[in-house]
Amino acid sequence: MTTTELGLPALRAGGAAPRDPARPDDPRLVDRFGRVATDLRISLTDRCNLRCTYCMPAEGLPWMPRAEQLTDAELVRLITIAVRDLGVHELRFTGGEPLLRRGLEDVITASAALTPRPDISLTTNGIGLARRAAALAAAGVNRLNVSLDTLRPERFAEITRRDRLGDVLDGMAAAREAGLSPVKINTVLLRGVNDDEAVDLLRFAVDHRYELRFIEQMPLDAQHGWERAEMVTAGEILAALRTAFTLTADGHERGAAPAERWLVDGGPAAVGVIASVTRPFCGACDRTRLTADGQVRSCLFARGETDLRALVRGGAADTEIADVWRTAMWGKLAGHGIDEPGFLQPDRPMSAIGG
Repeated sequence: MTTTELGLPALRAGGAAPRDPARPDDPRLVDRFGRVATDLRISLTDRCNLRCTYCMPAEGLPWMPRAEQLTDAELVRLITIAVRDLGVHELRFTGGEPLLRRGLEDVITASAALTPRPDISLTTNGIGLARRAAALAAAGVNRLNVSLDTLRPERFAEITRRDRLGDVLDGMAAAREAGLSPVKINTVLLRGVNDDEAVDLLRFAVDHRYELRFIEQMPLDAQHGWERAEMVTAGEILAALRTAFTLTADGHERGAAPAERWLVDGGPAAVGVIASVTRPFCGACDRTRLTADGQVRSCLFARGETDLRALVRGGAADTEIADVWRTAMWGKLAGHGIDEPGFLQPDRPMSAIGG
């Protein structure tokens, strides 16, 4: 196994470094391990209207002041640089909860108008999706992921601290009807909480033509209470599913996709597992991340960031911003390092980084 596959501690980078003479004269977002970032994850806000127990405390978090967030114009400018100048061809809008971002459809419309036209997706908790799915599709969203950890109303209220399961299910149905296909479900199984629902969730997804993806719980909670021993692993998830379904590898090259996919009972339905902890896929990572306040993160677990907002507001040219972004990604290390003795959880929680 290579060091890239094993994962190493993430990069600490406070700002733009002098150009490394070893960096190739390549306009794309390349790193020292030969990876090229073509997938931009964009956090639109750190705010969320749920309070999932594995993500944040019941009272919520100190939200980012509006003045610190990128404006719509600033955000579209950085997206334009990424697509036009840096070779990005996939955009995923995330949060917190992206549907809380005012002007969301306008930002998506502007992004869809870029040349070359990027593939656009959205990750949401589904609250409010029912009334906006058609508008999102019209703006240019190609598909979306909806977070759903349980099918039981009382358990949903326990996990999210909100009684909104019906709203999420209605939103998923509206998204499917609007042509945002495939609608993917993101599920985190929590030991002793909802780990008995793996089979029920997959059966629900198959029956309703959704694609389910289980995600290993990662050390990104605001409380810093994650414990590996309490995490439900990919092996456990697959073992549970195989008590009721026949799972076979889908036969396609995985590439940079985070999910390993299996056909369910011969297909065409499929299920995915994102095993970021027990089966890290850092060696094929093609992602770069932009936070709501304009910071580039080279890795979900990075301990450092590069400030693009200051450049935008300071009058920097597009060419300068692009080169700073390239420098940030050139410094990306081999992996997240969760299994390393010196691993430190990022200061920002998941809600402030984006999925």
